[in-house]
Amino acid sequence: MKKPVGAEKKRVKRSSGSSSSAVRDSGSDAPPRKVVKDTFQLFAEKVRDHKGLESRWAVMEQARVEYFRGKDFVSFMKNNPEFKEILEEDKDLDTEDIANVLLGKNLLVRCDRVTKTLRPGKKKLSTWPAHLEIFRDDQAFSETDAFFAWTFEKRHPLWQTLLSFFWPVLTLAICLFPVYPHRCKLIVLYSCAGILLMILSLLFVRAVAYGSMWILLGKRVWFFPNILAEEATLKELFRFWPKKDEEEPPKWTSRLFYTGVAVVVVMLLRHHAPDEAARARYQRRMSNIIDDVLEWSPKLALSGLMENQPPVNITDAANNSSDAASPDQTEEADLDESQEEEAEGWTNSDIKT
Repeated sequence: MKKPVGAEKKRVKRSSGSSSSAVRDSGSDAPPRKVVKDTFQLFAEKVRDHKGLESRWAVMEQARVEYFRGKDFVSFMKNNPEFKEILEEDKDLDTEDIANVLLGKNLLVRCDRVTKTLRPGKKKLSTWPAHLEIFRDDQAFSETDAFFAWTFEKRHPLWQTLLSFFWPVLTLAICLFPVYPHRCKLIVLYSCAGILLMILSLLFVRAVAYGSMWILLGKRVWFFPNILAEEATLKELFRFWPKKDEEEPPKWTSRLFYTGVAVVVVMLLRHHAPDEAARARYQRRMSNIIDDVLEWSPKLALSGLMENQPPVNITDAANNSSDAASPDQTEEADLDESQEEEAEGWTNSDIKT
């Protein structure tokens, strides 16, 4: 005798439900698996934090990104083969294969320069362009004239975290400068003035050296080339030697023109320079302003307010109180005086009669 088809389907559904519940129960009894971090993610973080890979910052589609060149990545892997040990099972991959895996995992993105034409007076394109765009043709690694930007957020070191807590404290300390002791005010004032004078002197000497070499030799030489760079490490910021001048030398007519401009500016400054009396007057005025700032304190402010108040006189206060009497009282006083005058008038007339 055959069983109905509906009963067999119900039995199959029950058996499948019971087996799935058994699998769920067995899975609940098993210990949770440990989440293993991707080795390529760890490799990318280590490589990005290393100073051996030269990189720059640029703007790509309205966002600031850190990028490097393909040839620099190849030379970095050649000089630091120990980084491949981070990949464990994939440590035998070539540099190009590793980069392609990073591109496939969206840890990197291939970029291209926005400006692909030479500007007037340039012999070749910029080595590190400031504006990039995503390379649309093929997201594959290339060593020749290819740029690659990191897509993940960089981990902040400990000193940056501590600095983020230090900035509010520094801001509060600046706001409390007026209540500092006099000696602390002098230390802060002369320290800041010395640092500012050193920076301005460095920039002035740097500009004078550049202008002199440009006029006399036709060379563009900037000492401390990264001193005004927005994104530079501390080592790069204070690098002294300039880069090689790769631009065309200036024309002699432009050099002669700017020489005449420099001579005229120097003569005007010398002609309109203040004399000794004016210099002493300016110095005295500035010293008075600085003394007012340094000697200010809440006690002096309160004492100055108290001294500016006029002294109170008792007799003046009594007179003021009498003058401020009510109008009813003044009317009664006038009425009494008029009655007294009328009474005196009546008595005088009686005496005459």
